[in-house]
Amino acid sequence: MITVVGRSAGTEVARFVLEHGADPADGLAARGWATAPDAPGDPSRAPGVAVSGVLGRLVLTYDVTATRAVAASAGPAGPGLSATDRAAVTPRQRVAAYAVVVDAGRLLLTRLSTRTDAPGRWTLPGGGLDPGESAEAAVVREVREETGQDVADLRFVGVMTAHWVGRSDRGAEDYHAVRLLHTAVCPAPGEPVVHDVGGSTSDARWVALDALGALDLVPTVRWALRATGHA
Repeated sequence: MITVVGRSAGTEVARFVLEHGADPADGLAARGWATAPDAPGDPSRAPGVAVSGVLGRLVLTYDVTATRAVAASAGPAGPGLSATDRAAVTPRQRVAAYAVVVDAGRLLLTRLSTRTDAPGRWTLPGGGLDPGESAEAAVVREVREETGQDVADLRFVGVMTAHWVGRSDRGAEDYHAVRLLHTAVCPAPGEPVVHDVGGSTSDARWVALDALGALDLVPTVRWALRATGHA
């Protein structure tokens, strides 16, 4: 369960459980509150959202301001699915944590294996939280498993959500991704090594920031670079 909390001037003004397929900012907007803007790339200012708790009891707390606008929520499209298909689909929510790790003008990236829906594309190191695991612990574990690098000094940056209804190689699905983005420091960077052999990662590399244009990146990477001031 993910609980979303809105705070204005230090006072809690909204609290609700994040529904399947929903975005936290949209839920707050529907209740008359706008999320405060973050300060990408400025470590002297705290982001407008904080994460706490562990998987199963995760809390996302946003700084908000009052607004008269109420967001209209349209139902997600389901390409290739009939009404009967959609009624039979079981919702799947996945909470994952990722890290932007930059060292000497290089970004730590992992390549998705053939076991994923986007084989060959490059993404940030990270992955799903285990039951009872915090986002910070998941980042440290996943980076180590996927790249062999140890990271520290984690800083939570923001939340990115995606909701998709359609067909994949798993069949008809209603998929809700909640991605918790962090920055992290690698105190002793070395040659990346994939320890989780046979999983979702086929390769890991340090890639120069000015060479990212030559790679096939998943959209999350560009969003993360903008959010952390590296784009």
